[in-house]
Amino acid sequence: MNSFSNDSALNAAGRFGRLSYLGWNGLLLLVVMTLGILSAILLPGFAPEPGQGMSIFPRLLLGIVYIAMIYFSFIFAIRRLHDLNQSGWLSLLMFIPLVNLGLAVYLTFAKGDEHENQFGLPRSTETWEKVLAWFYVLIFPLGVLTAIAIPAYQDYVQRAHQAQIEIQPQAEQNHS
Repeated sequence: MNSFSNDSALNAAGRFGRLSYLGWNGLLLLVVMTLGILSAILLPGFAPEPGQGMSIFPRLLLGIVYIAMIYFSFIFAIRRLHDLNQSGWLSLLMFIPLVNLGLAVYLTFAKGDEHENQFGLPRSTETWEKVLAWFYVLIFPLGVLTAIAIPAYQDYVQRAHQAQIEIQPQAEQNHS
């Protein structure tokens, strides 16, 4: 049995409880969102002209951020699987559509081993991880709902405005 005295959260060796897993995913989400906002503000000259693709520098930057995001998502999933006394190789299920949703639910809700397992002792969850975990649990679903609701509302407003424009000439003809 291994026990990890120098337990780096950015290393696949070790374990993550539920809140640590969610907390680190919340941190990853915040970092990626911050990078996205900063790049939109600081790199407006990289926006492509209509009909033109994105230039090489923003593509390269986006690719690096994307690869880092995937890497850390796998690290966090492996550590969570270790807490469940499962092989980190199961994290490859993230590549299979629909199965990845089941894996996400499993990693989020399954109770880990309370005692030492083949991957070491349970890791204590830091306070900041707990705060970020609850932030992630509350904000992420709201973000998804917002991403769905805002375009739907905009479409509704646009259709209502178009219907009002079409009805107005008919109303004027009926009054004459």
